[in-house]
Amino acid sequence: MKDDKMVESKCNILYTIGHSNHTIENFIALLKRYGVTCIADVRSAPYSRYCPQFNKGALAASLQAAGITYMFMGKELGARPDDPCCYEGGFVNFQEIAKREEFKRGIERLLADISKHRVALMCAEKDPLQCHRTIFIARGIKRPNLHIKHILANGSVEEHAEAERRLVKMLKVEPTLFGPPKKETETIEQAYDQQTERIFCQPEEQRKPSGIKSDRPCHSGKTKLG
Repeated sequence: MKDDKMVESKCNILYTIGHSNHTIENFIALLKRYGVTCIADVRSAPYSRYCPQFNKGALAASLQAAGITYMFMGKELGARPDDPCCYEGGFVNFQEIAKREEFKRGIERLLADISKHRVALMCAEKDPLQCHRTIFIARGIKRPNLHIKHILANGSVEEHAEAERRLVKMLKVEPTLFGPPKKETETIEQAYDQQTERIFCQPEEQRKPSGIKSDRPCHSGKTKLG
């Protein structure tokens, strides 16, 4: 049985959070509740028309005043890179993004920062299952000694394993009647693939980010965000 203190040590824990339509006061209160000392902003375009408190400059200033470090990592870990090789037929190709040296360096930098800070990945989406911070980044950074937790809008925390089970249940991923039985890991990977198709491979006009009135999605659609 693992020591609880070891599981909770800051060197092996990573939070994620969506800014949604929180007030900046409520957002910072959530971070402080869980001892977050550093935000890694993984939005490709770190701006919001309807939530200007989360524009890059304003957010960085608010976090600094609260004693929390701000890091912009949208160029390394964002879901809308400038590289045209990461798009196929106007849609994001996440397999290509994962091959980029920038992405690999971003993951390495994030892992290094986790050893120094209590880090939370931040994007716009309210539900972690609707965001690339979970479906792409958390999926890729999973390690046996890394404990990933998602801070939800109501202030509770969802363990990453719970989020994966919720994803499988939400998508109703079940073994086929005639195929060989699948391992749980295979079912989870199938659910990840299906959710990637659902939220990242559709025209922009078909999807709005959860919890925000009508800002453009931070990581979906055919039109490249500036």
